[in-house]
Amino acid sequence: MTRIGYARVSSTDQDLAIQNERLKAAGCEIIRSETGSGASRKGRSELETIMEFLRSGDELVVLRLDRLGRSTRDVLNLVHELDERGASLRVLEPDVTTAGSMGRMVITILGMVADMELTFIKDRQRAGIEAAKAEGVYTGRKKNVDDEEIRRLIAGGASKAEVARQLEVSRMTIYRALAKEDDGSAI
Repeated sequence: MTRIGYARVSSTDQDLAIQNERLKAAGCEIIRSETGSGASRKGRSELETIMEFLRSGDELVVLRLDRLGRSTRDVLNLVHELDERGASLRVLEPDVTTAGSMGRMVITILGMVADMELTFIKDRQRAGIEAAKAEGVYTGRKKNVDDEEIRRLIAGGASKAEVARQLEVSRMTIYRALAKEDDGSAI
């Protein structure tokens, strides 16, 4: 049996060290780590890599279930995929494994709690944004791409899709930057 650890944090200002240390202490021979939201599996390439290479008898280990995901559906789908491969999931806090039927029930409940926590996080975030807007101090997320750069690349003949890929932004970001120029709000 190979124990494969998975560590995840939501943002770059968080530290993976504690999770990695705990996974190593739990006997994980391989540890994959990444930064990204747990709201969905989308875009979590390290988790996908693990899922591709898990074999029968292997064990996926996470420190807490919310590190695996905050969506009950995603967590249960992952557990189902592990079962299909003959692999299991072990959560270190609290110590639970899907190797037995009782563990599956506990994982289901913990998955529901993680999902509920995500709803609470979003509610608190929304309330904070509303309060900041009411005080006139909300500025929104800091832009990570310059509209002028987008317009320059488009004017140079690049397609919107090419610019989006090059700058690693959505095409909607490209359209918004171009719309600002069209309506004069860029000035």
